[in-house]
Amino acid sequence: MRFSRGVITIAIIVIVLAVGISVGVYHLLKKATPLAVQDSYCVVNTPDGVRELHPEQAQISATIAAVAARRKLPERAVVIAYATAIQESKLFNLNHGDRDSVGVFQQRESQGWGTKKQIMDPVYATNKFFAALVKVKNYRKIPLAEAAQAVQRSAGGYAYAPHEGEAKILAAAFTGRVPQAVHCWYPTTKTAAPRPKTAEARKQLARALGSTAIISKKRGWLIAAWSVAHAEKYALSQVRYSGATWSNDFEVEGWKTGGASGAAQVELS
Repeated sequence: MRFSRGVITIAIIVIVLAVGISVGVYHLLKKATPLAVQDSYCVVNTPDGVRELHPEQAQISATIAAVAARRKLPERAVVIAYATAIQESKLFNLNHGDRDSVGVFQQRESQGWGTKKQIMDPVYATNKFFAALVKVKNYRKIPLAEAAQAVQRSAGGYAYAPHEGEAKILAAAFTGRVPQAVHCWYPTTKTAAPRPKTAEARKQLARALGSTAIISKKRGWLIAAWSVAHAEKYALSQVRYSGATWSNDFEVEGWKTGGASGAAQVELS
């Protein structure tokens, strides 16, 4: 079958236009991607796995790790707390629950955990959880579900066990054992970007952690992870520590190395 030069020319023009339009749409979508993503998010990335978190879940996770560090508890205690909180509230600070259960661990005012206002404070609730956990005999060695159930006295204590794997991933990141493991992003407008509340961030960190002095790199990375998790709440655009920088930049995934920051202080801006 033979085609005239005119038909061939038209076909070539159509193909060229189709390719040109496709390339143009690709680049347009690439530029528009940050506009399409409107919700804040956090990601935990460790050698054992990756987990996506809502910023509130990341903030709760960071708070639990900080309180554990203040109380000088082992990582196993953090894992038990995470597995419990995942089952009870999915790591959200709920103002409702079964009967009078509220908060991250769904503690009950009628069972002596404190007032509703106190229980709704994640720092207070975590301290109460750990205070009960350390009284459980051999809590570091017994099965996780058994340790959690001894604290919670839930109707279904077996339900904590399936969350152990996820809890271990979160604990590795938020305790600072795995550096550069927490990344978050939140939308901002360049024309009206809020001023960073660095003083307030450090004040609230100290409330959970106690002393904010960095006595080890692990503790430094715990503080860095806490700061990134709370970046949206305190309008932080950068967190710098030990030669690495986290930026609230949609096009930058995770931490970037090569900065001038040292290991003696976590820098916020």
